[in-house]
Amino acid sequence: MITVGSVDIGGTKIAVGAVREDGAILARHECKTEPEKGFHNAMQRIIEMLRAISAEGLQFKGIGVGCPGPLSPTTGVIEEVGTLPSWQGGNLLVELEAGMNLPVVVENDADAAALGEARWGSDASDGTFIYVTISTGIGGGILFGGHLYRGVDGAHPEIGHQVLDDSGRPCYCGARGCWESLASGPAMTRWMREQQPDAPNATASEICEAAKLGDVLAIRCVEREGYYIGLGLANLITIFAPDKIALGGGIMKSGPLFMDIARQVIRDICTQVPSKKTRIASASLGQDSVLLGAAQAWLLRHKR
Repeated sequence: MITVGSVDIGGTKIAVGAVREDGAILARHECKTEPEKGFHNAMQRIIEMLRAISAEGLQFKGIGVGCPGPLSPTTGVIEEVGTLPSWQGGNLLVELEAGMNLPVVVENDADAAALGEARWGSDASDGTFIYVTISTGIGGGILFGGHLYRGVDGAHPEIGHQVLDDSGRPCYCGARGCWESLASGPAMTRWMREQQPDAPNATASEICEAAKLGDVLAIRCVEREGYYIGLGLANLITIFAPDKIALGGGIMKSGPLFMDIARQVIRDICTQVPSKKTRIASASLGQDSVLLGAAQAWLLRHKR
């Protein structure tokens, strides 16, 4: 079977692995991203980890990479990525092909995760499938009949920046009240701080734990989160009428606290499409979704 070297670049860590074409992860190495050390330093560390795996006796046919965007999946050039300051202009294809002497495929990390979930996730769908990750930011990938949707010039659709409340707070994207600014983890932290200016900052995870213990304000925050998650999903369902939506990311670890609210919002709003037939489920690959998806991206472009 074909084995692909796979790279998952995140804002805090980089994971590198060997992925067999049946979805088995044969080896994994990790390191901190440390983006402040620069693009070239990170590329060298990735190459060293890939070579270390090869030295274990695993030979790659090629390398698949999932990286936060915006970036070009055709040229491999990274644009201005908020979580990777100073990496702008770095070329993943050039650096990794030169370092490994192998063909490299690059995808936006959310698109890669969508490919991984659609191929190896539980109850995978061959119809219209949307993967949504809700964490520090909100992003996702869209597949039609197993094929990744790309916009003009190969662009990745930024579903996290759909505007839900144009009177809301400004987002770095230039809009006000976009989904990410209302329902991401930092959005929960910010809302709690606005309600209690003198209290220590609480992470989204801490807020959810407090809600479980009955904290009234934390419960309000979680209910608000459910409303805005539901509103964003309702828009996606109305526009795409998908067969399935898979929800991943750190916030969804607390999904039972707010998904009933989100589902009610969807029932109330999605009256023009058969929304009851859209399956909404938790993503099943967890931290491996991008690693597996990057390998799947390579297989889709190179396997014959």
